[in-house]
Amino acid sequence: MKLCVFDLDHTLVNSPLDLAAMAREIRAMFEGACGPLPAREDRYRVGELIERCRAQSSDLEAAAWTIALDHERRAVDEAWLEPGALEAVMGARAAGCGVALWTNNAREITTLALDRFGLLPHFDLVVTRDEMGALKPAPDGWVVIARHFGAAEGDAVVVGDSWVDGLAAAKAGVPFVAYRAKPADLERWGIQPIAHFTDLATLPAWLAARAGRAAT
Repeated sequence: MKLCVFDLDHTLVNSPLDLAAMAREIRAMFEGACGPLPAREDRYRVGELIERCRAQSSDLEAAAWTIALDHERRAVDEAWLEPGALEAVMGARAAGCGVALWTNNAREITTLALDRFGLLPHFDLVVTRDEMGALKPAPDGWVVIARHFGAAEGDAVVVGDSWVDGLAAAKAGVPFVAYRAKPADLERWGIQPIAHFTDLATLPAWLAARAGRAAT
């Protein structure tokens, strides 16, 4: 079965969610309990900080998830639909694709955002961090998706806005379609999208053309 898998944040739905601020707060909480983390040039990302919390104790992990959920709840109140998002999701199905969502957000926040903007009924499957063992860029979410659809990698694409989505797709062995992703970030992480889009509404025509090429 052909399959189109979408990211959520900054792909279909935009918001003022500040992942760097979330990471800073989780880091401060962790360091208050466990001492300073080693200094490095790159900032510590949310996923790796939560893994450090998990390695220490279930209480620290729970505290980290509470911080993350608080940031997400505040951000979703000010969220807006990305232009062309509804057309992209509905058009993917019209092009003969199964349609799934793969997001690092909590199910509570994801459902709220999708329902608010009329996207929820158009997905065959929604995979959030509540169903995954690890956040993107780990490929855990793809395991859930592949189990549901029985999808072969060559029949699927992952659509997302960041290197995190691209790296998760690469680890899953699935082609990546970049939506307004930063070229420098993609290059740094060695991610080579099969297509780049700045207008989501044009995605369905590309999917249909890709399916047509595969059929010939």
